[in-house]
Amino acid sequence: MDSIALHDVIESFFDSAPPLKDAAKITDNLKKFIESISPVSGEGKGRRVVCVTSGGTTVPLEQRCVRYIDNFSSGNRGAASTEYFIKAGYAVIFLYRRGTCQPYCRSLPDDPLLECFEFADELDVQVRKPYSEAVKGTIRNHHAAVSSGLLLKLPFTTIFEYLQMLRIIAISMRSLGPQAMFYLAAAVSDFYVPWKSMAEHKIQSASGPLDMRLMQVPKMLSVLRTEWTPMAFCISFKLETDSKILLEKASTALKKYKMHSVVANELLTRKEEVTVVTTDQNILVQRDKTRVDSDVEDPLVELLVDKHSTYIKESST
Repeated sequence: MDSIALHDVIESFFDSAPPLKDAAKITDNLKKFIESISPVSGEGKGRRVVCVTSGGTTVPLEQRCVRYIDNFSSGNRGAASTEYFIKAGYAVIFLYRRGTCQPYCRSLPDDPLLECFEFADELDVQVRKPYSEAVKGTIRNHHAAVSSGLLLKLPFTTIFEYLQMLRIIAISMRSLGPQAMFYLAAAVSDFYVPWKSMAEHKIQSASGPLDMRLMQVPKMLSVLRTEWTPMAFCISFKLETDSKILLEKASTALKKYKMHSVVANELLTRKEEVTVVTTDQNILVQRDKTRVDSDVEDPLVELLVDKHSTYIKESST
């Protein structure tokens, strides 16, 4: 598909999508967030900004949705990476799936939230001792990131919401030039049901077997790179269950969508290691196995921050 045809397909997707709820509010919040850290405002320090996408998109099967097709993703990679980007001095726009893992919450217990609290007396509630430090640390770190203007969280659920919000974010970050980064870790649906051809109400099982045609979601990465925010440093992810085709698929994505790096991860080993694919080398990144509390996102973000620094320097020459 040539660039003109792809552009038409993308515009058709957005034109036919259901209107994004609170689009004006989202745009305003983004404007204020970026102005507070952008050298354009004259008040910020020119801090780097990264948009981290996290979690999986859903594909509704009805307009008044009861059933949907989901994409597997806990959001752990995006949440963990957000913490490390903030630690590295970045401001983060966290575009995340509702209900998935959140930054600074990974240390919380798996028990239901109510299990973490108990009555101190008839009026006061306190954190139970086994969970005290984890809960306090989560609240402290999250509050520090938000209050210092380094974290803006924007939730999505459907493929329609995600892509509309990604476009708004990208256009809002255009003024940042090479200081902007996209870390596209979300699991984005490859297929969808067009809104106009979707059943309005719940599909009835009494109607018999369901025959439904899914359309291919337009690939937005190349448009993000060339039109929405052409100077940004862009990293996408490629997940496969077959390690034999993983690096080839990642290399193809790198060239096809003009990414600066593609993070290749195999389903069964994704928490232990990933491979960062660039135009001139493949770099294996592994978590520090000598530490029980280590994760692969720590060295991964460190590597990408270094590459972003190089990109900024090269862009200014």
